[in-house]
Amino acid sequence: MMSRLLRQGWAQNALAALVATYLRLALGTIRWRLVGWENLAPHLGRAPAAGPVVAAFWHEMLPLMPALWRQVHATGARARVLVSRHRDGRFIGEVMRRFDLGLAHGSTGTKGRDRGGASAVRSLLAVLAEGEHVVMTPDGPRGPRRLAAGGVAQIAALSGAPVLPCAAWVTPRIRLPTWDGMVLPLPFARGVLVCGAPIPVGRDEAEAGLAAIGTALGEAARIAGAPA
Repeated sequence: MMSRLLRQGWAQNALAALVATYLRLALGTIRWRLVGWENLAPHLGRAPAAGPVVAAFWHEMLPLMPALWRQVHATGARARVLVSRHRDGRFIGEVMRRFDLGLAHGSTGTKGRDRGGASAVRSLLAVLAEGEHVVMTPDGPRGPRRLAAGGVAQIAALSGAPVLPCAAWVTPRIRLPTWDGMVLPLPFARGVLVCGAPIPVGRDEAEAGLAAIGTALGEAARIAGAPA
């Protein structure tokens, strides 16, 4: 019944508004510690000196990352998050949109051609060319968990924008019974936000860049305290 209900646009929007309200309240009560501000700072503002980045983090951390985006958005920076055209992706997009993130629909995974992959790549390249940041979950929308698909490295290689590996974790928390073990924050928890060193990817170095990105995302998750 719930699955059928969420196929209705009004029901999906209502639930997205409810989830976004909960996240806004819960994230606002958490005591955050930010690791790696020096890696993020040069890319902040409406016209950052170091240019835009491809901000990447594991899919399970999506509900936590608005805590970082609120700090970035306060500097005047703008970003678009890549979301799947699948029903689940559209729902996540509706939640993220309520945190002033723009949306780019599609997938840049290995089966991207079936889900608007080429269109998504073109869209994200245009976003970066306009000076906006791109936000991606390289193991989304369907996994495997914590295995980065090639799209993130491809976008970085074609655009010249570096990948900023990010992570977030909170204690205590709720882990949902989803393929990625998505995390929901509990109010008044303790949280850690991590921004790793930006990873440049040469135009002809996407394969090597992907390996470096995967390693950096794993290290960011480790620093944040997220169990493997």
